[in-house]
Amino acid sequence: MTTRRHFLGLAGTLAGSIIAAPRIVFANVETERRFVFVIQRGAADGLNIVVPYADPAYAGLRGDLAIDSQAATRLDGTFALHPALAQTAVMYAARQALFVHAVASPYRDRSHFDGQNVLETGGGAPNQLRDGWLNRLTGMLPKSRENAIAFAPVIPLALRGAVQVSSYAPSALPPAPDDLLTRVSSLYAHDRQLGPLWDEAMRTRGLAGEAGARQDPAHLGQLAAQFLARDDGPRIAMIETGGWDTHSAQNPRLANQLKALDTMLAALRDGMGQHWGATTVLVATEFGRTAAANGTGGTDHGQGSVAMVLGGAVAGGRVVADWPGLGPGNLYEGRDLKPTASLDALIAGVAAGALGLDPHRAASTLFGTAGAPRPLTGLVTA
Repeated sequence: MTTRRHFLGLAGTLAGSIIAAPRIVFANVETERRFVFVIQRGAADGLNIVVPYADPAYAGLRGDLAIDSQAATRLDGTFALHPALAQTAVMYAARQALFVHAVASPYRDRSHFDGQNVLETGGGAPNQLRDGWLNRLTGMLPKSRENAIAFAPVIPLALRGAVQVSSYAPSALPPAPDDLLTRVSSLYAHDRQLGPLWDEAMRTRGLAGEAGARQDPAHLGQLAAQFLARDDGPRIAMIETGGWDTHSAQNPRLANQLKALDTMLAALRDGMGQHWGATTVLVATEFGRTAAANGTGGTDHGQGSVAMVLGGAVAGGRVVADWPGLGPGNLYEGRDLKPTASLDALIAGVAAGALGLDPHRAASTLFGTAGAPRPLTGLVTA
């Protein structure tokens, strides 16, 4: 039996839309506001992304991995931004970016799979929930022509749930010939089940245009903006990035990862044009990395990290942190940056502010009425 999701995957293949990484997920709802969630899979090292250069223990713990504060962008008297995030620094200076440090989900172990499960479902423990908080967020908004659309061959857990989602991803393969697409369209024209699904796939292909065939960070950002900026396009998006698990050779690897992220975010900003003023982007990872360097030029799985909030709708130009310190008595289990901010609270507050929702209702819907966090508000102005 051909399911709706399976059929759209096949249709996307014929349309030249095969799996690529990073992957994009969109949700289409009735609002002029835009919300984008970027997940950093692999545990991004917050201590070298937003550098606590003024902490007296930082340089000693990091050794050769320590980021030179003279090369980084000074954000305030305590923190500096990794030099690879050049365009992010421009957004910070324009008060369109802020950073929340020492932040973590409720998960306190060190498994990527379990940590990502908790982050994406909004549960208090791994596998506690089956659907994702981003799907539940979509369900809080007025329905439109198509509630959600996923630009990925496999829909990320954060967007799985009761709200229907279909998928798309840019392809490295050549596009299918127009003649083939015309013949398939004719084949399905009178099929009551498959005809509308094929039409939807063709509409998605048309929205992607030429940008849909490229896979580099700049074109990924352009592709996301191309959909989000349209009057009839989606309003909620998810972008997956991987490669943040830097157990070895961290400095060059992290610099490349951050440059790619920075390029993608800048392309998204530029592509949104006038709509950037109503756009909020949240960038977060499943957990951080150890405060001290390991013996292979990298860091291992840790706890607290940093989250980024960017966009024209953001009350930026600041670092939000209840800084715990990096001294021996301040570290979590003697090895990790101690979490002092709730990632769930950040998600609830930023998502609610971005989409004009009541933050307490958003917190209870996304994270459960029993253990709902107090949302972190005041970060988004739109």
